Amino acid sequence: MKDNWEALVNAIVLKAVDDYRKARRRVRRFPGQKGAQEMIREVERFFRSRWFQMLTDTDGRMILEQLRREVAL
Repeated sequence: MKDNWEALVNAIVLKAVDDYRKARRRVRRFPGQKGAQEMIREVERFFRSRWFQMLTDTDGRMILEQLRREVAL
């Protein structure tokens, strides 16, 4: 059962990372994209949230920092 829980948590985190990357690329190509800008804010809130801290021991702020550096390249 624990493996199922961990797989679910990993899938949630990976989906957030994927959504963030896609939204950042979209904003870079089309700066006025309100939907993509909202997705970025939503994912950033998720990684800083209490819920994220409850799901995993991973540092959400560290993930955000890595994603920001990755997108800046």
